[in-house]
Amino acid sequence: MSTVPHSSHWGSFTAVVDDDTLVEVVPPDTDARPSRLIHDFADSVDSDLRVRRPAVRRSWLTAVRAERQGEAAPGTRRTDLRGAEPFVEIDWDEALDLVAGELERVRSDHGNAAIFGGSYGWASAGRFHHARTQLHRFLNAFGGHTSQVGNYSFGAAAMILPHVLGPAQFANGRLSSWDVVSEHTRLWVMFGGIALKNTQLESGGLSDHPIPDRLRATRDNGCRFVSVSPLRDDAPDFLDPQWLPVRPNTDTALMLGLAHTLLAENLHDEEFLTTRCVGWERFGPYLLGDDDGIAKDADWAAEITRIRAETIRDLAREMAGTTTMISVTWSLQRADHGEQPYWAALALAAMLGQIGLPGAGFGFGYGAAGTMGNWQYPFPAPRLPVGENPVTAPIPAARIADMLLHPGEDYEFNGERRTYPDTRLVYWAGGNPFHHHQDLNRLRRGWQRPETIVVHEPFWTATARQADIVLPATTTLERNDLGAASGDKRIVAMHRALNPRHAARADWDIFSALAARVGTHESFTAGRTEMEWIEHLYTRTRQAAADYDIALPDFATFWADGGVDVPQGSTVLLADFRADPAGHPLSTPSGRIELFSETIDAFGYDDCPGHPAWLPPTEWLGAPDAPAGSLHLVSNQPGQRLHSQLDTGGTSQAAKIAGREPCRLNPADAAARGIADGDVVRIVNSRGACLAGVELSDDISPGVIQLSAGAWYEAADPTDPASLEIHGNPNVLTADHGTSRLAQGPAALSTLVRVEPVDAAGLPAVTVTSRPPVFAE
Repeated sequence: MSTVPHSSHWGSFTAVVDDDTLVEVVPPDTDARPSRLIHDFADSVDSDLRVRRPAVRRSWLTAVRAERQGEAAPGTRRTDLRGAEPFVEIDWDEALDLVAGELERVRSDHGNAAIFGGSYGWASAGRFHHARTQLHRFLNAFGGHTSQVGNYSFGAAAMILPHVLGPAQFANGRLSSWDVVSEHTRLWVMFGGIALKNTQLESGGLSDHPIPDRLRATRDNGCRFVSVSPLRDDAPDFLDPQWLPVRPNTDTALMLGLAHTLLAENLHDEEFLTTRCVGWERFGPYLLGDDDGIAKDADWAAEITRIRAETIRDLAREMAGTTTMISVTWSLQRADHGEQPYWAALALAAMLGQIGLPGAGFGFGYGAAGTMGNWQYPFPAPRLPVGENPVTAPIPAARIADMLLHPGEDYEFNGERRTYPDTRLVYWAGGNPFHHHQDLNRLRRGWQRPETIVVHEPFWTATARQADIVLPATTTLERNDLGAASGDKRIVAMHRALNPRHAARADWDIFSALAARVGTHESFTAGRTEMEWIEHLYTRTRQAAADYDIALPDFATFWADGGVDVPQGSTVLLADFRADPAGHPLSTPSGRIELFSETIDAFGYDDCPGHPAWLPPTEWLGAPDAPAGSLHLVSNQPGQRLHSQLDTGGTSQAAKIAGREPCRLNPADAAARGIADGDVVRIVNSRGACLAGVELSDDISPGVIQLSAGAWYEAADPTDPASLEIHGNPNVLTADHGTSRLAQGPAALSTLVRVEPVDAAGLPAVTVTSRPPVFAE
């Protein structure tokens, strides 16, 4: 029996191992609220769904072998059969030769821009074996690839904030720290709430889960909470929050109604607006309706949001009379015009004049992950360098299907006009686009266009099943690594606990072998082994920390001890800017908060004007052409897994209804449709349809249906890109268009659906959680 330190997205732990078998995972004693999901994570290591050996889609393998013998051309490959036919296992040498040959063929015939390096980076909490980084380092050494800029998590915010506030980090960890908030905040208005389910995880891992106790301390110090969300349980009950069940996608209108009240009742801070902001002379008249004849007052906002006008006025007055924190979740910007709630919240906070004061102002992303609100390292966390990408035209992260379906077409993005490349090869490592992308039927049509799709995966996910070549990757427990998040108090030495299962190899080893075949081994590896790289990355971090008088032990001590705690500090967001805006300017064009942006205005985008504005979504319950009986779909993050990870684990499976993902409905909406608790229903719109089990809940606003993302995609007919999805994946329903031409972020949460009861008898069984047909040659 042995014990080794390790870490995961759900928390650090000690792995207890006996005879190369994981017996249990034990969270640290210092973590008072460890996530239950670490136990499901352990169960997955020896799952029957592991990819055991390199596997190639049968007809693709036959066609490529014929091509190499001069008997066929690449056009004979049946790309329409992706996801619909068995795989054939081959040995590693042939698999690597196939991948290397395809990379060299595409580079020679079409150029490096025809290679798309996908991945979304959540495969491991380890910073060296970070699949997306490994992939990009390899492809950059190979001459480059088409990559992505931005993300699905806070893509709209990441593009708007540099224009109006500063770096995208203002949406990803740059916040007033919890100690400050807990002591000073007296009113917390939470747009989108603070859902504790999201705080149990972090990309780089986390050593404890303090946010529930931080929120309790804030409450105990006299703070009142207001949760603005269509879901009551987006805020924990123990806060006793006032629930404002806003109509989905109308938070910007509510913010503008609050702002108008501040202005109309002279409760705004004119001095802050004129000395630390630019554009007040343009935004103020918009609130009053000077430009369009429509005053954005509380009565106007009430019609849009379905929140009483007097409630809006009372809240605005309370916000102006006490120390107020305005927080906005990432979810709000994953919708049509998702840039606007972030910009409007910033403007509302500026009007209160409290930005830079302890416990006041704004916070973008509290509750989005387990370290949001923690003190952030002043030095970079460990990260494998990716080198320079010679292909300098990345696509917006959420525009994958557009790229595949419209090669050579122009599109607008953040003030530029760009052109989609002609993608011939997709290389994916460490992600599952058949979870996180919108309108999956549309993605399937685009997915049929490339000549080759290569995927690294430990498991037979939906994306692996849609590939041509699947290379079995190790799980985190089967390799050494470093766990680190800039907001966590500990850097973890992640010791290998288990031998690689079956024929699995680490992404690093796969890419090293490929690099040897394509002549880039030295540039990719830099002459270092896995452990030499881990030591190198830690030592660079140790040296950077020393520049801030933070002493970390040498690598040998760190590795032997299983990690090191980093001394913590305290942060009041933008305190220096408030005290001296000239001496501590923001990185915006003006150096100040931009309530009107000359830069954005010059882009001429009608879907993102030069100041915060109410722009009705394409699909919402207030649309005059909304189909009768429509419900607004909230496809939020799940509480029983991370994205699609661990969907086959015990916690996620226990939540299924008749083997399908549960959807939640208000009892009144269910009764009107003849639906009962536990029924299986068909959720449908013009883009697709899926099946889900029903859970009735008073926590769901009338007119809303909630279906969490992450159920592994399964089509009833794998040969039909318009097939019924039978497992409960909401992204067969969500719209695949950009938030605006500015950010081109995902707009998943602007989706209307119909819900219909179905006869449970004879429905197709879910099989995606079982091993697919894979044959040895």
